[in-house]
Amino acid sequence: MVDYLIVGCGLAGMAMAETLRKRGRSLRVFDDASQRASRVAAGLYNPVVLKRLRLCWQGNALMQESLPFYDALQQRLGIRVDTKIPVLRRLVSAEEQNAWFEAADRPGLDRYLSTKLLRNTNEALDAPYGYGEVLHTGKLHTANLLNAFIDDLHGSGQLMAEAFDPRALVPEGEGFRYGNLQARRVVFCEGFGLRGNPYFNYLPLQGTKGELLVIRAPELREERVIKAGIFIMPAGKDRYRIGATYTWNDYSQEPTEAARRELLDQLGRMLRCDYEVEGQVAGIRPTVPDRRPLAGAHPVTPGLYVLNGMGSRGVLLAPYAASCLAAMMEDGAALPPEMDIARYSGHFGKKPGQG
Repeated sequence: MVDYLIVGCGLAGMAMAETLRKRGRSLRVFDDASQRASRVAAGLYNPVVLKRLRLCWQGNALMQESLPFYDALQQRLGIRVDTKIPVLRRLVSAEEQNAWFEAADRPGLDRYLSTKLLRNTNEALDAPYGYGEVLHTGKLHTANLLNAFIDDLHGSGQLMAEAFDPRALVPEGEGFRYGNLQARRVVFCEGFGLRGNPYFNYLPLQGTKGELLVIRAPELREERVIKAGIFIMPAGKDRYRIGATYTWNDYSQEPTEAARRELLDQLGRMLRCDYEVEGQVAGIRPTVPDRRPLAGAHPVTPGLYVLNGMGSRGVLLAPYAASCLAAMMEDGAALPPEMDIARYSGHFGKKPGQG
């Protein structure tokens, strides 16, 4: 018997597995690579909501928990996937410049917003009012990290590279039986796939489709992330990732012409050089109406847990949320109420989509 079955190995499942591994727990991880959001994600980490110039939920706690988590994981796996890179917010008016200065003086934000505006010196970019710089930012190469983590699971015999059927899970003794496996607890980290889970599909998980372009622009010569509604992110060898869109009610994982046009339209307002579109990718973000993670225990069946709803800040949220859930399962600690699925207890027993 193992301590845990973990279903899904995107950012949430990886963080859950690694957190429990560090606690000395035995586990098996199921992953069939059907959910792509974590792999195609831009991977930026930044605790500031740049549109509103405020800290994201638990911003300081996320940075304090998540960055050391990735540092330790890199060392254990022998890889480098965390790249420190400046994030610049493109300012479009004198009013936005003043708003930036005001925000940079607020307690909490002053740690992350530079009070020195940067003048635009790149002729390939249109930014007459310059930039505000966000401090302590970076990029996680999520696909490389997940590939290395899954290889490590495979090497240690902990990976089950197959789909998991929750209907085949049988309560038995103090745990569960699944085929030839026995486990004390099961944690579902399925991303958007959770909507098909009979145990947790009562939760109001939404799917927000995000699409990115890859362009080649030799004249751009930019080494920082430029944020202005969309972002321009260096990807090496004159290539840049452009994104991202937010589309509701489209649950296909295929790129669309509408998203391509939307991104190119916004890019055209910023870029002053030639470029070539080389690729386009899409994924479904697991999002929640209140924009908080979903974590906690099943309301009826002991031993079943969920970790989901990381949304567009999964790089920062996943290690923090996994740590909170592990403390609940292992130590009896209370979850932060904002992420505890108990907040949706009134939805249990209703058909999916009834609210």
